[in-house]
Amino acid sequence: MEKSNLTRKELAKAINEKMGFSHQGAGALVDKVFDKLKKSLLDKEPIKLVQFGTFTVRNKESRIGRNPRTGETMEITKRSMVTFKPSKGLREKINK
Repeated sequence: MEKSNLTRKELAKAINEKMGFSHQGAGALVDKVFDKLKKSLLDKEPIKLVQFGTFTVRNKESRIGRNPRTGETMEITKRSMVTFKPSKGLREKINK
C-alpha cells in the first residue's frame, strides 16, 4: 500500500464537501490558515492546536560536527528549527 502526502488541494476538497464552501472559497480558507501559521512561526510564537499538538521554533546553537564520509570536522552554524510535539490524545491514537 502506497501512502501519499496530504495536499492543500485535498484539504480544500474536504472543506468543500463537509462544510459546503465553494472550491475557491475552501482554497482561500486553507491558504489563510497556513499564512497565519507561517506568520506565527516566523514571529517565533508557538502554535497550539488542541487535540493535535504544538509547533514551536527552537534555536540551535552552532556546534562542531563531523562529515561522515570524510571524517573532516566542521562547524554547523547556528539556526532555528520548527519542532512538533503531538498531544497526548494524538500520541495514544498513533500508538494503538
